[in-house]
Amino acid sequence: MRILIVLFSILIINIEAETIRVDYKVEFGIVGEIGVAHAKLIKDDRNYEIDIKLETTGMTKVLSGDRKEEHISKGHIENGLLVSDMYQIIKSHGSKASNRVYTIDHKLKRVIKKDKKWKRGKLYKNRTKILKYYSKDDLLTLYFNLNKYIEDKNVSEDYHFSAVGAEIQKGFVDIHIPKPAEIDKYKELLGDDGAWYARAIVHQKIFSSNKGELFLSIGDDGIAKKAVLKDLILFGDIRAFRID
Repeated sequence: MRILIVLFSILIINIEAETIRVDYKVEFGIVGEIGVAHAKLIKDDRNYEIDIKLETTGMTKVLSGDRKEEHISKGHIENGLLVSDMYQIIKSHGSKASNRVYTIDHKLKRVIKKDKKWKRGKLYKNRTKILKYYSKDDLLTLYFNLNKYIEDKNVSEDYHFSAVGAEIQKGFVDIHIPKPAEIDKYKELLGDDGAWYARAIVHQKIFSSNKGELFLSIGDDGIAKKAVLKDLILFGDIRAFRID
């Protein structure tokens, strides 16, 4: 499911509206559909809230113990950018459940992570940790802010961003805007109806991918139309499509 949240958080970037709802489905190699996501952004001039609910479907739902996941980001707005104050991840499958909360202290420039885990209703983990890095972004706000961070999508460049929630990859996410010579490859993979294209490099072992490359096609409305995570070992590609 962590694969799904990376996909969906990237898919709903660059939205400029008070309330936005977007739905996606995910297919995995020859397996077919494995999950759906319901994403929502609510904001005004001062504050925002992002809520992404993920659930498995079909045989994946059965095999995963009806796995569900919810990611919530709450914070404020500075100079048109979303600034995270709290990032929460809630998971459940079978008899297990977990709740992880990142609290971002912008004055002290530190991030406190609190982890709780339950099995059969019994709490067996309760841990608090101060992270070794600080960022104004979490994994969700980073992708919503990309449209402002990357001003010219037609100029090829590599970007190195920090994000709370990405500590497995040392707190960083890399984004590549393709060169003109690369565009045909992106269109062949994602379709030729994207307003602009990008590639995110995912540095997490769970992807078991050749290079951890997530290819993105973003539409004129700033909402991604399709994403493909390439070459997962044994399974092939993960493909995500907007369905609403």
